[in-house]
Amino acid sequence: MNRVEGKVVIVTGAASGVGREDAILLAREGARVVLTDINQEAGRKVTDEIGESATFVHQDISLEDDWKALMKATLDRFGRLDALVNNAAILMMGSIEDTTLEDWRKVESVNADGYFLGCKYGVAAMKESGGGSIVNMSSVAALTGIPITCAYSASKGSVAALTRCVAIHCRLNGYRIRCNSIHPDGILTPMTLGFLGNDIDRLRIENDPATRFCDPKDIANLVLFLVSDDSRFINGAELRIDNAQMVVGL
Repeated sequence: MNRVEGKVVIVTGAASGVGREDAILLAREGARVVLTDINQEAGRKVTDEIGESATFVHQDISLEDDWKALMKATLDRFGRLDALVNNAAILMMGSIEDTTLEDWRKVESVNADGYFLGCKYGVAAMKESGGGSIVNMSSVAALTGIPITCAYSASKGSVAALTRCVAIHCRLNGYRIRCNSIHPDGILTPMTLGFLGNDIDRLRIENDPATRFCDPKDIANLVLFLVSDDSRFINGAELRIDNAQMVVGL
């Protein structure tokens, strides 16, 4: 308990799915959490569920002005920033032949540009706080490529490379800021359930040890570890959470 006591953590895309579970668990373990999302109603509902240790800021992560406003709101409210969980993302289906330039740019603006901006402004704030941890949500698609999600796979590849760059930059400059990426396969979230249908119980590991799908809480447990000081020597790592899917092959 209290593994992140007193830390101030921003979680993007916190209105549902993985971001929601991240925020709830981090708050339960002692953090003061700033939740962001484009879905203001759902985001505020999660914030109310957590209580006084949480606050909500409406944010489109693809917009630089929104990042500037978020950092100001966080520092005005809590006076520091100790961790950033870049979690918000969008998924669009399409191979290299099917994906339009418009779709490509839309996915990259959120999944790549948004994470670049988060790291840029997160590093600036954490430098003033004496250090911290950035956790970037990537995907196994970044490591192997998934043909039916061309733009998404490319954007998550960008996140993985960005993570390494940030980790090295901060280490060489003595910032005491760690940056790691998480690479899930399937997650049982609202974003993926639209492709899976309603019969999801059969996909849970309790019912199928060979499943490719984890629960959002499985991701949240790893996020908690990476935000906490327990992971103080883990930096620039690509952490797969895929039930050995990449080992057996896609």
